[in-house]
Amino acid sequence: MFIDTATIYVKAGNGGNGMVSFHTAKYVPNGGPDGGDGGRGGDVVLIADSSIRTLKDFRYKRKYNAEDGEKGGRKKCNGAYGEPLVIKLPVGTIVKDSETGRILVDLNVEGQKYVVAKGGHGGRGNTRFANSVRQAPNFARAGEPGEEIELKIEIKLIADVGLIGFPNVGKSTLLSVISAAKPKIADYHFTTIEPNLGVVEHKETSFIVADIPGLIEGASEGSGLGHEFLRHIERTRMFIHVIDVSGSEGRDPVEDFRTINRELESYLEGLSGRPQVIAANKTDLADAVMLETLREEAVSRNIKLFPICAPIAMGIDDLLDETVEMINSLPAPVIFDQTVDRKLYTFEDEELFTVEEDNGTYIVKGKWIENLVDSTNFDDIESLQYFQRLLRKKGVIDALESAGVKDDDPVVMHTLEFEYIS
Repeated sequence: MFIDTATIYVKAGNGGNGMVSFHTAKYVPNGGPDGGDGGRGGDVVLIADSSIRTLKDFRYKRKYNAEDGEKGGRKKCNGAYGEPLVIKLPVGTIVKDSETGRILVDLNVEGQKYVVAKGGHGGRGNTRFANSVRQAPNFARAGEPGEEIELKIEIKLIADVGLIGFPNVGKSTLLSVISAAKPKIADYHFTTIEPNLGVVEHKETSFIVADIPGLIEGASEGSGLGHEFLRHIERTRMFIHVIDVSGSEGRDPVEDFRTINRELESYLEGLSGRPQVIAANKTDLADAVMLETLREEAVSRNIKLFPICAPIAMGIDDLLDETVEMINSLPAPVIFDQTVDRKLYTFEDEELFTVEEDNGTYIVKGKWIENLVDSTNFDDIESLQYFQRLLRKKGVIDALESAGVKDDDPVVMHTLEFEYIS
């Protein structure tokens, strides 16, 4: 089964906690603090791998976690870093933030890597907090949590040419004639139920052709199979629009041509204006008037038309000659420009905390607050004084008073709850 979309949750490793430790050895009185720092959590890394074709591996497993960093050790030994989690994706995969829909990366080159979630920093050991006044700190910092995000991943096949057209017009037959691909072919609608790729070699030029199945009227809105696979033509440089000029399906070839182009434009603005040529198939059964009418439509749009009969390879060389000439002059479409994206999106530093009032209780929230509470030894006077100084230095006390807190009002900070005293 061809699975080309998936939604997964990834979480980078948490940083290891810093160590509270004091050097003890025979004949070494007052050895002092020697707690090491925690190790950094492992990153979640995406990598493009051409050996992977679909996203079927993500159909059942949807949660991925990198390794946490180790806790700091004694004798100033730092904890080991968490191993990064490497997730391999097919070349041509677009990765989006599931919540906002913003594109994070386009993995369109073999071996391309992208760190989608960074591991949390390790906490500092008590050695780091020693100074001339506080010579035996009995506290350390907790490690920071790793980043987490829900991702929507989509494959957009990398092909130079897209074969488009209604079902049963001969796209699969044409692909089998011009390449070594062996698509399923039969005389009924939707024979092709997943995109087929073929490599074409013509006049010392190689290019990839994708047969996009199931385009019908309303495809861009979910009809037929087209809405499932329209994404795969976004990367193509040009289209070969295959049209049944015999009218064997009871349709008008000119109206077929117009309908498919309307669907392309409805799916993505400007897509119908991408360079294309018409492969007027089944000309052995076509009416001369019908073929001429289609040719006039093509001329009015400045599109070249090539009469062909795919099963016997009639007219194929002329069609491929024009295709090669166009491919060599057309740049590959850019779906996502990482450089431009960095200019468009700027990220401000995350707020250290927020203060909310809920039925008389003042709640202080934020990752910084959580880390501070987890790092504080409330049974140690020096650690408690350090905690109180940071609350005042970072503006937590001012924010609470601005929010209207009064003496004896309950305050909640992560797992800590106390009554406010000014």
